[in-house]
Amino acid sequence: MSCNPAIGGIGKSHLAREIDAMGGLMARATDLSGIHFRVLNSSKGQAVRATRAQTDRALYKKAIQGFLKNYKNLSVLEDEVEDLLITKGRAGGILTKKKNKIKAECVILTAGTFLGGVMHTGLKQEDGGRAGAEASNNLAKRLRSLPLEVGRMKTGTPPRIDGSSINWNKTTAQSGDTPRPVMSFAGKTEDHPKQVNCYITRTNENTHRIIKGALAESPLYTGVIKGIGPRYCPSIEDKVVRYSGKDSHQIFLEPEGLDTDLVYPNGISTSLPLEEQIKMVQSIQGLEASKIVQPGYAIEYDYFNPRGLYHTLESKHIHNLFLAGQINGTTGYEEAGAQGLLAGINASLKVRKKVSWVPRRDQAYMGVMVDDLVIQGTMEPYRMFTSRAEHRLLLREDNADLRLSGIANDMGILHKAAWKRTQEKRRTTSQELSSLKEKFIIPESIKSKKLEKETGERIAEKKSFFDALKRPAIKYLNLVENPKISQNYIDEIEAEIKYAGYIVRQHKEVKRAQKKTQTKLSRELNYKEVRGLSIEVAEKLEKHKPEDLGEASRISGVTPAAISLLLVYLKKKTKKQGSAAA
Repeated sequence: MSCNPAIGGIGKSHLAREIDAMGGLMARATDLSGIHFRVLNSSKGQAVRATRAQTDRALYKKAIQGFLKNYKNLSVLEDEVEDLLITKGRAGGILTKKKNKIKAECVILTAGTFLGGVMHTGLKQEDGGRAGAEASNNLAKRLRSLPLEVGRMKTGTPPRIDGSSINWNKTTAQSGDTPRPVMSFAGKTEDHPKQVNCYITRTNENTHRIIKGALAESPLYTGVIKGIGPRYCPSIEDKVVRYSGKDSHQIFLEPEGLDTDLVYPNGISTSLPLEEQIKMVQSIQGLEASKIVQPGYAIEYDYFNPRGLYHTLESKHIHNLFLAGQINGTTGYEEAGAQGLLAGINASLKVRKKVSWVPRRDQAYMGVMVDDLVIQGTMEPYRMFTSRAEHRLLLREDNADLRLSGIANDMGILHKAAWKRTQEKRRTTSQELSSLKEKFIIPESIKSKKLEKETGERIAEKKSFFDALKRPAIKYLNLVENPKISQNYIDEIEAEIKYAGYIVRQHKEVKRAQKKTQTKLSRELNYKEVRGLSIEVAEKLEKHKPEDLGEASRISGVTPAAISLLLVYLKKKTKKQGSAAA
């Protein structure tokens, strides 16, 4: 598992659901290992709600390995890759440390934080991909010699604490949600293991004083670490310096599993020396006598500028080489998993000489993420948020299966049972939407009075359940007692009714944009010939070689005016070619 044994969160759960909708294992493994489930932003609209599960590290690993071991036609080999076999700019396999030479038509590289990984605890440095695992230095050296734009990034992890040394009475318990959500579309609450609480505590002024006093020994503040860290998951040193006006920061004490006392203190990622980490941790309420089992550390690693990739995640510089995950500048398990799925699909399609598949921005969060990376690149670890999607009402957690399962089924990567389940959902929700139009609430009736008491909404005239649900305060469960459909179906129905007008508008916007931007751009097009384009814009277009006007419009610095000039140029060129042919 990743550093923090958790799956989901804002934007991330949307990716986990999309992986699930296309036959991936992440959400299914989460339901088999999740020990604490919550829905974040539950008081807000459907588009920004996000499921998060704290998982048992050992159970997650067991679930994934169980799936892989029982998968037909899959060979698993444990070895260290030291070199890529490249001939005439094409990847043709790998060479391992044990001198296994494995030929392949396509190679997918998902190296995490292991390429040239260096771990920092105070001013002490050590090679490693993570605690207890060696760095991949030979492969990193080889990749640096290739025509790939390499950079360094940094991430970090908090110290792990012995839960038996924590005074839980001085912390605030945080229970999971009731009713308990599931992560997978196939998930059931009975799949879940035993559920436990997480706990909340906070840093204080003394904690901050200790951290400020130790900054001279922090690799982040002495210039030892050159890599750029994640903006949205900063170290505790960053928080204390950057938000100097705040006298405390929240910490979530999250159990790493049911059969271990290890606790993950989410919110105090650090690279301070161990002695200072002990002082810092023991200054926090409830942790005064706590013992650090494993120190926190920062880790620097190689990544490659994702602008060197096609949207399929194949390298523009080395054919048949696909890159996915943190090697492309992203942070997080869910982002890496979604890229792995997309790279795997496209490598498979290429081997079989079939047309590649790239999800659009209005089709999937995967599409938003890959488009952002390939067009804009990234100078810091990229994290998915719902705010990155301009059409997020169309890209909800609840409808990932309706958006993507059909595509996965057509490609032959979805299990029959999953496709049958999606078809059943589509049929059932459609029937239920029709049924809600035929059921009514009568003013002053028992149901009407009960509804007013529960929601504050008064029904002044006869109204169908369907129309009543358009009101923000009224939920499906206020109208239908003892429903026979699952929460996922209910979420889908509520979203379709409450946001109907906005959804129609977004669909129209998408169609308009597609009509404008689907104009293809030849890779041989000389942008310096386009009259009116600035030198800067022409250079950017020349460097990126966008495939269509839509892609060109998303390149930083390419203005709407520049797109209009390109359209005029293309129309004139087409007209000229037509006249010449005549």
